[in-house]
Amino acid sequence: METEAGSAIRTDRSVSEKTAAERSFQIVLYGGLALFALLCVIPLILVISSSLTEEKNLAQYGYRLWPKEFSLSAYAYVFKNGEQLLTSYGVTALVTAVGTLLGLLVCSLLAYPMSRKDFRFRNGLSFYVFFTMLFNGGLVPTYIVVTQFLHLKDTIWALILAHTVSAFYVLLLKTFFATIPDSLVESAKLEGAGEFRIFFGIAAPLAKPALATVGLFFTLIYWNDWFQALLYIDDRDLLPLQYLLVMLMTSIEFMDLNPNATSGMEMVPTETVRMAMAVLAVGPMSLVYLYFQKFFVRGLTVGAVKS
Repeated sequence: METEAGSAIRTDRSVSEKTAAERSFQIVLYGGLALFALLCVIPLILVISSSLTEEKNLAQYGYRLWPKEFSLSAYAYVFKNGEQLLTSYGVTALVTAVGTLLGLLVCSLLAYPMSRKDFRFRNGLSFYVFFTMLFNGGLVPTYIVVTQFLHLKDTIWALILAHTVSAFYVLLLKTFFATIPDSLVESAKLEGAGEFRIFFGIAAPLAKPALATVGLFFTLIYWNDWFQALLYIDDRDLLPLQYLLVMLMTSIEFMDLNPNATSGMEMVPTETVRMAMAVLAVGPMSLVYLYFQKFFVRGLTVGAVKS
């Protein structure tokens, strides 16, 4: 009895010691993660704080987590042409929404048949898609096709169709669709379902994590793109937000480099305006990422390793 009691005591002690060690490890782990998260948030706080301070205080005291002197002069300068800013916001939101939905539809409809083993041309189509990742026509032929053959210059479609299909996203979706069991497709066919019914009713819902991940990528691409507007857009009513901010930043840099040309004009808060533009450009995408983050890791990892 004493021996059994002693062994029981030793067992309880080892369990308690193990539990204490696990708790200590969890405290250290969570503390490290909290510190890492804080380090990631600090730059964002610095940008917001710098956009809400006076230019002279930023030059004198440097970047601070809390403004030395609260001021909205940078935002007042940016919103000086408020009507154009709102128009550009609307253009960017429209391009992002339509481009993301259209890109998801086209890429998924291209990736799904490539993942089907009973599709005769799957290997040839996969090679064709992969080939476009290595070689492309270049900037000049693309510009000629868009402007001379498709006649898309100064149209909203010039901003949308440029990123509609991505070979990398097609291959990513193909890998995910390949993990769907063939038995589901065969059962649906026995029930009389057609290919489009199978895709929209079975494949697409099962691929929601991958579609959400690719949708986030498309959203970031369309929201941050300004180069297509530089090439194809002259109409100010079609200027996207990012290109408008690039034009504003270019004019500010010109005034900094040529002080004689701007003598007598109002002093431009250069650094704080940069921070204000960063806040205006990044803010909406931060909210979008918060919604899609639950799908992000799963969409990238599921289907990456096949058992």
